[in-house]
Amino acid sequence: MTRWAAPPHGCAPILTLLLLFNADLALSRRPEPYYGRLIGRLTQYAHGIRGTVYAVDESTVFVRGFAYDGTGPDAYFWVGDTPQPSPEGTLVPYPEDYASRDPPVLTAHTNSDILLRLPAGKRLRDIKWISVWCRRFTVNFGDVFINPGLEPPRPRVLPEFKRLAHGLRSGNVSVLDAKTFYIPNLHYDGAGPDAYFWVGNGTEPNPFGTKVPNEMGSLHPLRGYQGEDIEIQLPGKLTAYDVDWLAVWCVEYRHNFGHVYLPKDLDVPPALGQTKITPAWWYNPTSSTTSQTPHSSSNNCKEILDKRLQVRWEIQGDQVQITLSARLRRDQYMAFGVSGAQGRPVMLAADVVVAYWDNKADQPRVADYTITHLAQCDGERGVCPDQRLGGSNDAVLVSGHQKGGVTTITYRRPLAAKEPLKDKEIHTSRSQSVIAAFGPLNSRYEANAHSFMDTTRTDVQIDFGAQNDNSCLGLAELEAGGPQPWGPRIIAGEERFTARIGPAAGLRGYTPLTGHPSWGIAWYINDQLIPEIYVERGQTYTFLVEGGDDRTNPAKFHPFYISDSSEGGFGQKREEDQRKQRVFAGVAYDNEGYPYPTAVGRYCEWTHKTIDQSAASETFEDYMKTLQLECNEGEPAVLNWTVAHETPDLVYYQCYTHNNLGWKIHVVDPGTPVPIPGDQGARVNSADTFPPLAILTLTALVILTALPDMAAR
Repeated sequence: MTRWAAPPHGCAPILTLLLLFNADLALSRRPEPYYGRLIGRLTQYAHGIRGTVYAVDESTVFVRGFAYDGTGPDAYFWVGDTPQPSPEGTLVPYPEDYASRDPPVLTAHTNSDILLRLPAGKRLRDIKWISVWCRRFTVNFGDVFINPGLEPPRPRVLPEFKRLAHGLRSGNVSVLDAKTFYIPNLHYDGAGPDAYFWVGNGTEPNPFGTKVPNEMGSLHPLRGYQGEDIEIQLPGKLTAYDVDWLAVWCVEYRHNFGHVYLPKDLDVPPALGQTKITPAWWYNPTSSTTSQTPHSSSNNCKEILDKRLQVRWEIQGDQVQITLSARLRRDQYMAFGVSGAQGRPVMLAADVVVAYWDNKADQPRVADYTITHLAQCDGERGVCPDQRLGGSNDAVLVSGHQKGGVTTITYRRPLAAKEPLKDKEIHTSRSQSVIAAFGPLNSRYEANAHSFMDTTRTDVQIDFGAQNDNSCLGLAELEAGGPQPWGPRIIAGEERFTARIGPAAGLRGYTPLTGHPSWGIAWYINDQLIPEIYVERGQTYTFLVEGGDDRTNPAKFHPFYISDSSEGGFGQKREEDQRKQRVFAGVAYDNEGYPYPTAVGRYCEWTHKTIDQSAASETFEDYMKTLQLECNEGEPAVLNWTVAHETPDLVYYQCYTHNNLGWKIHVVDPGTPVPIPGDQGARVNSADTFPPLAILTLTALVILTALPDMAAR
């Protein structure tokens, strides 16, 4: 017979396995940094052309360390399929945002990393060369030729998520690049209390993994999904080559809701910004949004101002794209920019962008500011928009939205200081001090300088040239307060019970009723969520248990037992902890003295028809209408329990393999009064069966229950 309790020893074999996994990982990882398949170096003919060109994927190339003196009058990146670069080629838009209109003439670069997306649906197999070409004088400044046999990296399609718990399922998961996963048609009921996207190493998901931000870049527990297509990105320097699996994992309870494995022969594009993530709000026509272009993915993020302001950034050619997210009042702005001095937060001489939501026009706004005095702008000095001082607004709005009380605005500004007296350069080769602030807007929709009390007070530095510098945990998008819990439910006068699994019902169910944490499921007794059961000493009761019999799937293996432990989980406890529990039913011991569960039957679960609707359900009866019963083939286990006279007044029905699934059994002597909390919405068997009495005895309840049958006879 298998011993169900966890063995007290065995650390050495586990350590050996972990070392083997790490050794295998070290051998399988790609050398860093990885820029894609090498095409070659640009040949210089004029104007100091230099750079190494890589194939990122079939339609994207990366130019590492690009240099050009910028003096050509009409130079662009140029591709074609003629034997040599010629006027018959095609212009490659750079920056990419100019793909739908004429791009600017190529400016000077000294050591830039440039991402180029081929135009008009072209693929690398369709072209023979890449050139820096002057259209006016039909001159080739530099070029590189593409090997006809070149095989660029490609995204990899994986199987769908393995379906283990909480309705998790999806289409085939894809690895788009070394950091990006595409998950189509994702379904998850959202009922796990501490569930995250989770990656790690080993033969199966385990606690030694890493959280992955959701599609919004947040590390809050996962919400429910109803067939959504999402993209997620691995955090920090982690890549798909570093992990063996992607899972949805409950951290607190160490449970795997479903996973997909990554193959060892993975050969996907590097993560160089070519993959664009469209945030969830982009698909929501009811959210308040304005956008010119969905902002591109960036794994650079820092939380400042006591983590109330989230700053994301991404270098795009000679521009930097910045996204600010914060909780703002209707009349507030958020400001971010380069400090007036390196090494400390200084407002004077700072170069900032003020971002806010224009409530009259229902539009986001951004404006480039110069701070010449700590006072409101008088048209000559103060905290002034550059345009009021005769300058230009170098901040260009990209997109903006408001959702869940959080305002998010994305803008772009040049790296160079175009107006030296008003602007400061953004460096990409070193860190520099930045400042930020919140405050009210005045009647002109300008920043009120006196509000800069709410500013950065210590030196905060950002390396704008960094990749994967991410320390953000995400801003909560939850409304204040929450739904009230349903009242406790009671079953009395019954001698036969069904025990099935169902959702814990969030803020209305298990946790507020018990005060215990929940991992998203709980016992449903007679199809009621963790009711308090009343039984009499000396009587025999029957439980038909449908908690699962597949020991290989821990998420759906919940043997039923009765003990004096309010926590349960007998089978996962050490021997000394098992001895602290008194077990009254559901556990037996084999010939060697090892415990095992006896109430092991088919699996039946009340599942969500869509996502968890507990918050929107005023009553438990309303909530049950949002659930559906799903049962496996097989028979329930039968547990007969005769309540001994020495049984304590309070015991608990629980799960043998997991903590915190069950609740109270009140043990009383025959004739003892029992409560009927009808005013709290609780039911005793059936609301129509009993008179509205505050107290009835169990014996009376049994008689009343039998009356309809007696009358019929």
